[in-house]
Amino acid sequence: MSDTKTVLVTGASGFIGLHCIHQLLQGGYDVRGTVRSAARGEQVRKILADHLSDTNALSFAVVDLTRDEGWQAAVAGCDYVLHVASPIPEKLPRDENELIIPAREGTLRVLKAAALAGVTKTVMTSSIAAMGANNVSVNNQVLNEGDWTDVEAKNTDVYAKSKTLAERAAWNFMESSESGEMALTAINPGVVFGPVLGDHAGTTANLVKKILDRKLPACPNVYFPVVDVRDVASAHILAMTNSDADDQRLACTSTGLWIVEMAKILDAEYAARGFKVPTGKMPDWLFRTVAIFDRSMQSVLPNLGKRYEVENRLIKEVLDWQPRGAEEMLIDLADSLIKYGIVKGK
Repeated sequence: MSDTKTVLVTGASGFIGLHCIHQLLQGGYDVRGTVRSAARGEQVRKILADHLSDTNALSFAVVDLTRDEGWQAAVAGCDYVLHVASPIPEKLPRDENELIIPAREGTLRVLKAAALAGVTKTVMTSSIAAMGANNVSVNNQVLNEGDWTDVEAKNTDVYAKSKTLAERAAWNFMESSESGEMALTAINPGVVFGPVLGDHAGTTANLVKKILDRKLPACPNVYFPVVDVRDVASAHILAMTNSDADDQRLACTSTGLWIVEMAKILDAEYAARGFKVPTGKMPDWLFRTVAIFDRSMQSVLPNLGKRYEVENRLIKEVLDWQPRGAEEMLIDLADSLIKYGIVKGK
């Protein structure tokens, strides 16, 4: 009988999900990824085959976060679950339930199926958006694992609301008898950069694409706690097998950057390659005007001009985890966007 452990990774085609699967396969695990169609599963395999010598330990389950069908079969025989799947919109939807229902109800579907299947542990991807990142009231405010987003606050956008309600639902489920012996850890990343593995740029990668493509004429006065996707994936896997992380939520950040600081890092690297990176600051009034017409910008309006930090002390202590710096994650992301033709080289 094989001692190889099997891990279910939800959201296999997503930015974080792909990196989790990549690292799990490198680590000798059997991996079952959830996708919404068999064709998407084959696309995932093709992407990963460019980075791995062997993907035979990877299989797929076709399921949907909004439907009950298939989840029990998907998790059958799995030792661990990494619940990464959750919608991250490029622009905020007009109907908040488009995000909230899949996030909250999908999380409960995964946890219930995992507990019934006897899974040892589930690690879920939450966000600093569930830690009050939208509710920052003063400059230099410091957030940590004890902070929760106020979903009733006027400055809480629908993405933050969806992540908060999903994580709250998960912890409430863990307090019920349905959770059985299963353990849970929540990983709460900041804004995730780092290299894409294929020819699709997700929401955060599109910010760097806009800077390199000069779709942003100047830099909005916005500050982000950031983290590399490779470090987010490693945090999930470390938490998966570390009992010290049981019943913990762990803020997962490296450092913080203003968008103008991001632009200057990119300019220093890519100006010599012919890229004209905008490094001037955009007036707040102009950004507010742009956001009226570009709904992808609306989610950052509550934090316009505000600098805040998210403590990463706990994740470093519990997981012995050390994240990459901002320059590496941004340059590796930009290089990958150019490599896959998402950004045209000069």
